Amino acid sequence: MSGIESVDTLIIDLPTIRPHVLAMATMHHQSIVLVRIRDTDGVEGVGEGTTIGGFSYCEESPESTKLAIDDYMAATLIGRDPAQVGAIMADIARQVVGNHMAKCAVETALLDLLGKRLGLPVSELIGGGRRRDRLPVAWTLASGDTTKDIEEAERVLAERRHNIFKLKIGKREVREDVAHVAAIKRALGDRASVRVDVNQGWSEAKAHLGMRLLQEADIDLVEQPIRGKNLAGMTRLSAAHGIPLMADEALRGPGDAFAVASTAGARVFALKIAQAGGLHAAHAVATIATAAGIGLYGGTMLEAGVGTAASAQLFSVLPDLEWGTELFGSLLVKEDILAEPLRYADFHLEVPTGPGLGIALDEDRIEFYRRDRPRSPAQSIPAKV
Repeated sequence: MSGIESVDTLIIDLPTIRPHVLAMATMHHQSIVLVRIRDTDGVEGVGEGTTIGGFSYCEESPESTKLAIDDYMAATLIGRDPAQVGAIMADIARQVVGNHMAKCAVETALLDLLGKRLGLPVSELIGGGRRRDRLPVAWTLASGDTTKDIEEAERVLAERRHNIFKLKIGKREVREDVAHVAAIKRALGDRASVRVDVNQGWSEAKAHLGMRLLQEADIDLVEQPIRGKNLAGMTRLSAAHGIPLMADEALRGPGDAFAVASTAGARVFALKIAQAGGLHAAHAVATIATAAGIGLYGGTMLEAGVGTAASAQLFSVLPDLEWGTELFGSLLVKEDILAEPLRYADFHLEVPTGPGLGIALDEDRIEFYRRDRPRSPAQSIPAKV
């Protein structure tokens, strides 16, 4: 019987194609933690731990994720049977509180390893197997400039890459933000769905105004307008407005999902494997939502290729995905770390079908972009064609 022989982590800093403006930060690069777990037979599983904007989004960062895995989780992994994913993750949960991004990265690597050993995609190891091979994918417009955002939306529409758009708002005054969103919706008309993400940027009073104005502008969805801990406020907002409220930062695992569902705090859940604490935890969140009649949206922490592929494997098994997905993180970075890029076509992402996550890594790009490799800012790895 093989056992886990090594656990390696490294931080990789990937520049983005443009500044990505959120309510709490502006991103110019995405930092991911790549986890590689190898067994004594030489089979390797990979996982990704990613958050948004360092510590500005939540209590985890790339640095804390790497530390949690290296100093607290690796010892539990060494020597274990890699097929016992549930037992290993249960032991880690008892020893490490929180740290959902780190747990997700480790569980993803274990599932990738197991899938490779069995010759099966990860989707066949969770939730009864996949139900779909393609996922509709939204694109986030986050420059903050109305003209630029319209031009960007028109371009990706023409390329048949996305016809769902989410706008990041919350930094400006409510009426100014809504005017920006409404102008984009008018330009796109019925050719696309337009939604907004406030990233907890409004007070409850501002959220009541914003949701009313957004509904008048024919916007389809409002994501996390107020603090995720304010469940009573979310319930009041959901009850007061016809435009659906989607919970995101309020969902840090199945327990939070149950609390939001039981208080009618949202009509849609943004499902994120990293935020939930792994693929199995995210599947539990989805099960709670489905039982409560809450719609599902496949969310992202702006993961690069590894985390995007892992999310796609889970989302492919869900019985219903009414609001599509947001798995565009691999397109936001200038260069991903996959040997072959994920395939986006006809407004969808194709779910990889190979064993495990169905992906392979580009070792040259990993070496170039790893944080601990000294290099000049002027250096650039040539794009592969």
